[in-house]
Amino acid sequence: MAEEKPSVWSTYTDEDKQHLEQVNAGYRDFLSRCKTERESCAEAVKQAEKAGYRDLFAMLKAGQKPGPGDKVYAVNMKKAVALFHIGDEPLENGMNILGAHIDTCSLDVKQNPLYEDGGLAYLDTHYYGGIKKYQWVALPLALHGVVCKKDGRVIDICIGEAEDDPVFCVTDLLIHLSAEQMKKTGAKVIEGEKLDILVGNYPLKDGEKESVKAGVLQLIKEKYDIDEEDFQSAELRLVPAGKARELGFDRSMTLAYGQDDRVCAYTSLLAMLETGPMRRTACCLLVDKEEIGSVGATGMQSHFFENTVAELLNAMTDSYSDLLLRRTLAHSKMLSSDVSSAYDALYGDAYDKKNVAFVGGGMVFNKFTGARGKSGSNDANAEYLGELRRIMDKHDVHYQLAELGKVDLGGGGTIAYIMSLYGMQVIDSGVGVLSMHAPWEATSKVDVYEAYKAYHAFLAEA
Repeated sequence: MAEEKPSVWSTYTDEDKQHLEQVNAGYRDFLSRCKTERESCAEAVKQAEKAGYRDLFAMLKAGQKPGPGDKVYAVNMKKAVALFHIGDEPLENGMNILGAHIDTCSLDVKQNPLYEDGGLAYLDTHYYGGIKKYQWVALPLALHGVVCKKDGRVIDICIGEAEDDPVFCVTDLLIHLSAEQMKKTGAKVIEGEKLDILVGNYPLKDGEKESVKAGVLQLIKEKYDIDEEDFQSAELRLVPAGKARELGFDRSMTLAYGQDDRVCAYTSLLAMLETGPMRRTACCLLVDKEEIGSVGATGMQSHFFENTVAELLNAMTDSYSDLLLRRTLAHSKMLSSDVSSAYDALYGDAYDKKNVAFVGGGMVFNKFTGARGKSGSNDANAEYLGELRRIMDKHDVHYQLAELGKVDLGGGGTIAYIMSLYGMQVIDSGVGVLSMHAPWEATSKVDVYEAYKAYHAFLAEA
């Protein structure tokens, strides 16, 4: 049996450790404030503009053409964003792309959600992404999202994060009455239709039918100008309430909601914003809907990215063509920046210990993903991996090669296979995570920092 990969803490100087803590402090702040794809997208734009990026489509509308050295961004429906730092080489020579997703597992409020039963008011939900449903009961939850009125007004909602905010929860059956429940499999202990959110108990008027529901409606009308019918044009989701925290006596780790995949989104964004003059154009792409197959207008399968690159090419060349676009994409190189499973000794029999990421072992490359027999996988070629090894070693990046787990147990995927359809070089890379897809996930500060270093090196050298 191969030995576990050693931690990289001992390789750091005091200056390295100080920088590591700065990166991770920013990361925890990002996690605490950005719990939906809308919030993450808005924060990315805010930081990009502070770093000198300009709205690509606003520039084009004003008749301004981007060129080498310019920094531009484009937003897709407030849920995805692409940033470009234009290099000296022609765009058709390809780009160095970091791609991560900013959606995470949650409980999404249905369009006709509010009801009362037994003197309690609930919101009906539909879970988003792959979750173990039993993990979401009896937790303090916060409500995030937007409500769009018929008159065009958009009301931002964030309830449960401030110290004096109320929180919400999914109730669980008391152990004294759960003899039958405990006989069920893990997938059935809590079923999807039981993941409704408790939101009230105070009746507006005693003795009247659905008076608790009426009381809730009165409160949200008074405070937010939201009527019951406005839920029909709302995007509201329940997420774990509370801030990201340092984990462990030694504070060496981070415990937080939504680290898959905001850990890669944040480190990719940070590396992108810190780029200097570029030879090849650098790109950071933060997208939505990865957890449900990258579908829809804001997922990676949409044409948003391709269309945006086409707009760039059209603005920067005198002879735009579809062939030029195809060359640009085919000549690009990408790190599909997504998380990997990290070895957990409590569940060691799920992993091939020779081919698994270890917490504190550095950033992770997954040559392939998929499930059983590599089904649905992007499988990076050996030449590309060899080039990446050279780049990482040159920049003193600590990295490890890994698979998600034992071959027959399952697997997963990212946006890599979608981007590979253009013929570009793509590999999965990111950070090892403990308790992936649970309401609270754990990562190592070392691995976050090494991913940040790796993304820096890739943008500069690939």
